[in-house]
Order: sequence, then C-alpha cells, then structure tokens
Amino acid sequence: MTAAPPTSATPVLPPLQIGRHTIESPVVLAPMAGITNRAFRRLCREYGSAGSATGGATGATSLYVNEMVTSRALVERTPETMRLISHGPEENPRSVQLYSVDPATAGLAARMLVTEDLADHIDLNFGCPVPKVTRKGGGAALPWKTELFRGIVSSVVREASPYGVPVTVKMRIGIDADHVTYLDAGRIAEGEGAAAVALHGRTAAQAYSGQADWSAIARLKEAVTSVPVLGNGDIWSAEDALEMVRQTGCDGVVVGRGCLGRPWLFTDLAAAFAGSTARVQPGLREVTDTLRRHAAYLVDFYDGDELRGCRDIRKHIAWYLKGFPAGSSVRNQLALVDSLQALDDLIGTMDLDAPWPGEPAEGQRGRAGSPRVVALPENWLRSRDLDESQRAQIAHAELSVSGG
Repeated sequence: MTAAPPTSATPVLPPLQIGRHTIESPVVLAPMAGITNRAFRRLCREYGSAGSATGGATGATSLYVNEMVTSRALVERTPETMRLISHGPEENPRSVQLYSVDPATAGLAARMLVTEDLADHIDLNFGCPVPKVTRKGGGAALPWKTELFRGIVSSVVREASPYGVPVTVKMRIGIDADHVTYLDAGRIAEGEGAAAVALHGRTAAQAYSGQADWSAIARLKEAVTSVPVLGNGDIWSAEDALEMVRQTGCDGVVVGRGCLGRPWLFTDLAAAFAGSTARVQPGLREVTDTLRRHAAYLVDFYDGDELRGCRDIRKHIAWYLKGFPAGSSVRNQLALVDSLQALDDLIGTMDLDAPWPGEPAEGQRGRAGSPRVVALPENWLRSRDLDESQRAQIAHAELSVSGG
C-alpha cells in the first residue's frame, strides 16, 4: 500500500504532548470494545508509521489505545483481561483504558499497571453509553456524580504519577441534553492532574446517532487551558480531522469508527497533519491483503487458535469491503469463515483488480443506532452526590460489567 511521501509543508498542529510522551501526529485510536485489541492496534500502527513524515523511524506516530478493561477484572487478573492488556514489542507507548466506578479499585488497578510495568499511559473511560455500563453508574453516567468522578481520577493519578505514567480522561457531553457534565468534568480532570481530556461530541442518550456537536469540543478547549483537549466524533476522513481542528481549536483528534476496516486512515491522518495532501486509495487486492494480515494477527493474538481468530475477523469483513464489488454470496461466506485457508480461498474468487471505488467506500462505518433513554441506577439524576443506596450499588457494579 502506497505511503504518503515525505513533505516539507508546514504541519497543521505541533506534536501532541501527553505527559512525558510526545506523539508526533496528534491522533489517538479510540478504544473500542471487541476491536482495538493487539492485532488491530498493530495494523493501525503499521499504517500510521507509513504515513509519517519521518517514516516512523522513532516509533508510532500516533497513540493507539487498547479496548476498555474493568479495574476489578484487572486486579483479579482474569485470563481474558490479561490478554486484553497485552502489548506487542513494537508498542510504545503502551496504552491501557480502565473502566471503574470505585476510586479504591481504580487505584489498585493503576498501581498494578505501573508497578508491574504493564502500561506507559492510562486512559479512563467516562464515555461508554452501553446500557450494561450506564445502568451501573459507569461510563458516561458517572461524571454526573461529581465527587465520585473526582475520586476516581485523583486515585489513578496519585498511583501513576510517581512512575511517570500519564492519565487521560475520555468522556461525552453528558447523559442527555438536560444533564450535561463535560465542562465540570473537564475542569475537575485538569485540576486533579489528568494529562489530557478527550470529548466525544455526543451525549449518552444519542449513542452514535445523529451528528456530533463539535462546538462542545470548542467550549471545552476554552474551559481547559493547561492540558491538551482532544476531539472525537464523526471523523471519517483526514479532511474531517482537519476540519474539526479548524472549527474547535482542539489539540488533536480521537478516531474510532472511521478506521473500521480502514486502518490506512492513520496513513492519511499522519500525512494530513504533516501538511501533505497525499491519501491512500487502495484497490481490492491491497484491501484483501490487509484483511488477510489482520486475520493472521488475530490468530496470533489468540495464541494460535485459528478458529477464534477467524471468528473475530468476521465482524470486520463488511467494513473492509464497503463500496467494493463483492457479491452477496461471497460476502455471506466470508462472514462464516472458520480458517485462514477458507479465507484465502474466498478472497481468490474475487476480482482483485477492482480499483478503489471512491465515494461508495467513504463515509460512516459501524452502527449509528438511535437516540434512547439512558439506563441509570435508581434516582441517579436526583442529586449530583451519591446517596447511601447508590454507594452500595456502586460497590458491586464492577463485578457484572465486562467490555463496553
């Protein structure tokens, strides 16, 4: 796949500084449940380095964050959680996203990560809109409880700071239009020592529907002045990222669904922020080569379990083939693939000389969903403080949440 050429143009933004880490291209891969495991991060990192103005000689040009793990499961060292926080030897910095609803457990998880040298950066999830998370008071529901939010951030920062591990916060605008939390949360996170804050410009009630409100990112940037503010939401192309920066003044962007089946977006983003107009437009042969490599990386991630790796790649098929001429029969068979050989055989039946389809391959990826009433603990919105029954519920919340 053709990399963006070196450019002497003026960079759009300076490198992103996250604590002691200098991120050459101000781009962060958003943690996505079931997606941003070691295999996918490896793929994105390869393309991000390919798009670097320096050729990636000093390592990754962007920051690639693993999918969310619960603090309780990490402290208990459940085998799947330990797999999820595993990093390849090429990953630097190693980023882990933690979910927690309890400051003590969050602190223990952070202590484990830093004392055992398992992470170089910790991100805290306060943005997940999934009902199984919000109904426990977690994710995007949690910043409504101001002191609980403060307690988790300060607990993790306190454990991580002596080891030089920066802590960042990812959040949403609020629970819904009537319960907005992001400005308070941003100021609190900044005050408690967070190294950066990232805002997805939607409420939990919106899920991924409608349009992200980039103006909220601009308001957060005005409110938080001492650490970087990152924007997230509706970045489907490098041009979208540049436009977000233009409109909001944010210090960098967080990319989620836009890179599904399209890891070369990181090549485009690195080029765009370096001031280059070069963009990757792969034909079907290059796309299927990437798909095949992704599948092989997944098999490696699952310790050689080919069936499990192939089951995992199935969800990516439609994203990779978006806009390309692949018949429904082949698509359906690919969605049932159970071995690398079967994947090779099916790829071999396709017209691999098909060029990049242009507009049909662009735009939104992943499910948008529809607006909804957010599932919350009983009487959650009555006060911004926890009552006794909510404290008891919070104490048990992490036991039943995994993923999100």
